Amino acid sequence: MDSALVIHRLHFAFTITYHYLFPQLTMGLAPLIVIFKSLALWKGDERYNKAARFWAKIFAINFLFGVITGIPMEFQFGTNWARFSHYSGGVIATALAMEGVFAFFLESSFLGLFLFGEKRFGQKVHWLAAFMVFAGSWISGFFIIVTDAWMQHPVGYEIAADGTAHLNSFWSLLFNDWALWQYLHNMGGAVITGSFAMAATGAYYVLSRKQEEYGRLFLKVGVIVAAIASLLQLFPTGDRQGKLVTDNQPVTLAAMEGLFQTESGASIVLIGQPDTANQKLDNPIYVPEALSFLTHRHWEAEVKGLNEFPRDQWPDNIPLLYYSYHIMVGLGTIFILIMVAAVLMLWRKKLFDARWMLWIVMLSFPFPYIANTAGWITAEVGRQPWLVYGLMRTQEGYSSNVSAGNGLFTLLGFMGMYTVLSILFIILIWREVGHGPEFLSAMNHEHGKTDLASAA
Repeated sequence: MDSALVIHRLHFAFTITYHYLFPQLTMGLAPLIVIFKSLALWKGDERYNKAARFWAKIFAINFLFGVITGIPMEFQFGTNWARFSHYSGGVIATALAMEGVFAFFLESSFLGLFLFGEKRFGQKVHWLAAFMVFAGSWISGFFIIVTDAWMQHPVGYEIAADGTAHLNSFWSLLFNDWALWQYLHNMGGAVITGSFAMAATGAYYVLSRKQEEYGRLFLKVGVIVAAIASLLQLFPTGDRQGKLVTDNQPVTLAAMEGLFQTESGASIVLIGQPDTANQKLDNPIYVPEALSFLTHRHWEAEVKGLNEFPRDQWPDNIPLLYYSYHIMVGLGTIFILIMVAAVLMLWRKKLFDARWMLWIVMLSFPFPYIANTAGWITAEVGRQPWLVYGLMRTQEGYSSNVSAGNGLFTLLGFMGMYTVLSILFIILIWREVGHGPEFLSAMNHEHGKTDLASAA
């Protein structure tokens, strides 16, 4: 493989992996903020208002860092992947432009209104601002997913005389089956991240005996939403996404499952190590016939192995794909176990006093980030060796006139800059969590006294 291609792939993989640490939390927190704001209006309880404002500040910090790290990725389409941009720009530019014009401006405008307009516009407009922030963040995610789904399963296009792809059906692009289920699965993962972060923060407050009232509130909402989202992530969204892979990318399915030979009544492997050179799995622990049933709804159905496909169509890093997929599925299963147990304990009024469970909830918050990252690695490595599945191979899409040295230089620069950003992000988030919702009350009280003094 060309060394410049390797560097360009590493460069984009690094920037997009780092970037997605932030949007997954903003998209996950957005509906939770709407829930708190709705409860505040319904019950007339100021605690829910304070909770909404507290999480809006966490949202705003994440949104800021998401913008900072997202903009360079737009430029990389032209700097590192110019041939891909030239080939597919007639299709994907439509979705990317709509993401920027409609969703990004909607989200950012109403975020400002939510953060600074509550006293001026009142509670109902403040609720509307929260809802529009939620709508903007989720519409933004939809258009990004539409772009990626076209690369996974291209529809609604034609090849022009110059050999480039052009959009001939906007509605086919927008309502691509792959986009629908990938979007629902992706947003479910974001909600899991947001609800785990909320539940973990609540557990921290209860364990440290600081602002316990809000800790219990965050725990209650967080574990309930996390349990529901984790179950939906398994079925139907994960199930339907797997069916699309089975029908449209069977070689990807075989690599994800480490299935080298075609089998009838194929098993699902729970644990095992793929040996690509010898085309076998080492030390497998499996569930007999489960893969055939999950993919074809029949216990004895035939599932194609990698041996059925030419070697140049295999994903180019099968171990990475295999482990990423199993990490995602394994963590997803653990999420269900943790949060269903937490909901049962909440229902039995034992959660807040079970310190061992609170420690589990608090320490589990990084795992949704790992699961979401592993899920995206599964999707993108699984599409290889294609940039646009079946149409354009990855080696045909990079900027061949940008040398490996130039790519490596900028990659190292991004790594240094993002290290500084990481330190700043941790300081800002830790500061907000340390202050907690009660700090907002004290701050508002001080502002009120200042306003009265000025009026006098």
